[in-house]
Amino acid sequence: MSDVIQTQDGNIQMRERTSPGVAHPASTIVVGLGNPILGDDGVGWRVAEIVDSQLLMQPVAAPDVVVECLSLGGLSLMENLIGYRRAILIDAISLHEDPPGTVYVRSLDELPDYACGHLTSTHDTSLQTALNLGRSMGAILPNQVTVVGIESQQVYDFSEELTPLVAAAVPEAVMKVLDLINLDENQNPS
Repeated sequence: MSDVIQTQDGNIQMRERTSPGVAHPASTIVVGLGNPILGDDGVGWRVAEIVDSQLLMQPVAAPDVVVECLSLGGLSLMENLIGYRRAILIDAISLHEDPPGTVYVRSLDELPDYACGHLTSTHDTSLQTALNLGRSMGAILPNQVTVVGIESQQVYDFSEELTPLVAAAVPEAVMKVLDLINLDENQNPS
């Protein structure tokens, strides 16, 4: 089965859908999480869109990397990770450890297993629990899930604009994601 997707430049592409438990042709998925009409909650999408455009401009495209923007968590997010070896998630995060606009790079295992951005939902389960459930059912899921989180506080205000501190953090977050992709590509060449 295939999905029809529209790229940022407006072209239409077919993407083969992966069956549960089957490896995906790309080894890394980068997912911008959030809602682009809820202020700082849209930072994951903004960073992912820039990462995607940067990857498209590279002289040699990164065929092992797929970039997506999603507004989901828990079980639904887990299903989108099936078949990938590695996942990089980008999201607004509220750890309250540092000021808004601080960029964190953490393993999913290092984050609390409760409501942390879009990693969980009140109508669902946490991503950590969903990944454990998927693995117990035989799904091929990433062994490495890295979260690039941008400390945010205004994630429920209707706005398509990021607050100044979060907007100023976007270039740093983009560089951290690209560094993670390049690190992975250098350690695991195709």
